[in-house]
Amino acid sequence: MSDRAQMENSPSAASLKRFMRLTIPNILSNVTVPLTGLADTIMLGHLPDVSILAGVALGAVIFDYVYWTFGFLRMGTTGLTAQAMGRRDTHEVFSLLYRGLLIGGTIGLVILLVQYPLMKLAFALLSGSPEVEAAGQAYFSARIWAAPATLCNFAFLGWYLGREESHQALYMTLAANLSNVILNYIFLYQFQLGAFGAGLGTMISQYIQLLIAFLIFRGKQPRPRPSRQSLLDRARLHHMLKLNMDILIRTVCLISAFAIFTNFGAKLGTVILAANSILLRFLDIAAYFIDGAAFATESLAGIFWGERNRAALRKLLLQALALGELFALGFIAVIAVWPEPVFRAMTSHAEVISLLQQYDHWFMLALMFGAVAYIYDGFFIGLTRGRTLRNAMVISFLVGFLPWALLAVYQNNNHWLWASLVLFMIFRDVTLFIPSRKLIRP
Repeated sequence: MSDRAQMENSPSAASLKRFMRLTIPNILSNVTVPLTGLADTIMLGHLPDVSILAGVALGAVIFDYVYWTFGFLRMGTTGLTAQAMGRRDTHEVFSLLYRGLLIGGTIGLVILLVQYPLMKLAFALLSGSPEVEAAGQAYFSARIWAAPATLCNFAFLGWYLGREESHQALYMTLAANLSNVILNYIFLYQFQLGAFGAGLGTMISQYIQLLIAFLIFRGKQPRPRPSRQSLLDRARLHHMLKLNMDILIRTVCLISAFAIFTNFGAKLGTVILAANSILLRFLDIAAYFIDGAAFATESLAGIFWGERNRAALRKLLLQALALGELFALGFIAVIAVWPEPVFRAMTSHAEVISLLQQYDHWFMLALMFGAVAYIYDGFFIGLTRGRTLRNAMVISFLVGFLPWALLAVYQNNNHWLWASLVLFMIFRDVTLFIPSRKLIRP
């Protein structure tokens, strides 16, 4: 069936069946990401030297900045593509992919050119023991070469999600993350390459993912090729750049909160840093499940907005919020009922396990409030309301998080540090709930 025929036959009503048809493959796709990270953490956590685990956690903070600063390539592409699908504008749907790949590839090459000063600056700003920083730099020096592939993958993933083709995103993600686990095991345990091996496995897996994305795309018929004039259309480029700038600011604030959280944990000690990184890994795992519903919300919210169907939009948001909280409560129950075996599966270091048991209740609170924020993010991304997302995140970061994180360092208290993360999630909920009421009003 042609793309136009698919769009014309697309139902306007927001049905639970349609929502779950997108959510389930999104969850399967998303869950491979944290499971890969979980496998990495387990492999690193069982190495004799705990500084390798801490160093990779520190190095990963840099890539959160380097890559997810340009997360608009995924998020902006999803919202714009979904709305173009809702308007039945097939030509613009394909133009959006080509624009995303052009921007992503260019930015990726620039990152490679400035990788050395970028690494020096990043580790000058982060805190860690000499052993931890050495491991982090080794990880960085291998993984950085994936920059062009990673950013182009963002564009492909956003495009497939915007087209309601979650299964294509699933194929991409499965290929990348399964290969990542296999490669990391080989590099860590067979070749004993330490943190460098972990970075090398991740780098290669990104190029495998990009190859799969291109192979899937080549199978699409017809594939209209937009003209240069269409790709560089001033009005559409201006709209895309404005949206991307708002999402960029929002993403920088979000990443900064988690980067500061990790860095301040490093100031409190290597063992605390290791414990915090494991709890954050649990938060990541839960978030990727919840994002299955959030990504479906992005796709359908954009389509319903393009169709001007507010009733469907309202029903969609309520369904997504309910499902997001259900996932969050499920993860909280697992940690509450089986903390000891879960923590021992993550690390064999007794001092880290002891700290995990002290701070796990903060993880539960952060997840409960975070689930609402993740769904609202998906809702506003689908509507391409970048300004709303930007303003909400700036307020949450500057008022809800940063003052309390600074207090945690001043008090040398990891409980305050976790409290700052919980407050950050609460502020995100409130600042996104208020504007959402106007958009779903009949």
